[in-house]
Amino acid sequence: MTTFNYSDAGLKDYKECWDLQEELLAEVVAEKRKSGQPTSKNHFILVEHPHVYTLGKSGDESNLLANSEFLEKIKATYYKINRGGDITYHGPGQIVGYPIIDLEYYKIGVREYIEKMEDAIIATIAEYGLEGGRKEGATGVWLDAGHKVRARKICAIGVRVSRYVTMHGFALNINTDMRYFTYINPCGLTFGVTSVQQELGRKTDMEEVKSILKEKFNSIY
Repeated sequence: MTTFNYSDAGLKDYKECWDLQEELLAEVVAEKRKSGQPTSKNHFILVEHPHVYTLGKSGDESNLLANSEFLEKIKATYYKINRGGDITYHGPGQIVGYPIIDLEYYKIGVREYIEKMEDAIIATIAEYGLEGGRKEGATGVWLDAGHKVRARKICAIGVRVSRYVTMHGFALNINTDMRYFTYINPCGLTFGVTSVQQELGRKTDMEEVKSILKEKFNSIY
């Protein structure tokens, strides 16, 4: 069982958190270079962001359906960033996790890393009676993943890996304002999105979910 170095950033501006990730990634990479060995040094940021849309390096800007004037009206910002994937939304009531870890130390590749992340999310929402799964040809965690009509995404995943060290991560919808997803084609696809609140019909304690997330992530590495 692993114990990650978790930090709770609370509600933090997206760009500030992105810059922090870059700093921490550089720190972990420097540790590897210094020792010449994989490193157990790691960081795991849990955070909520003010309303923001982010577009991955392979994304299509046309999947943002709102112009700059409308973004200002809904108090949302927009960034083109260096993770994989297309466009996604972050906002209050959504738990965003940024693991900054050395995959060489854990002896796993990028695909397995993403699958382990999905496993931890699936195990977390199972604590609330929600059955998550994977959708063929897509990353993230889904409900009714195999159903053509009812499939809906509850957690998005997008990562960047440099010298086998990770950054960016996952966004799990808990008490998220789902209206903000109507202004994009999430991840470049047209499909349903959902949240724990939407599925259960009630708000869920964010601190409780974070505690469960930590337990599940620690148990799968």
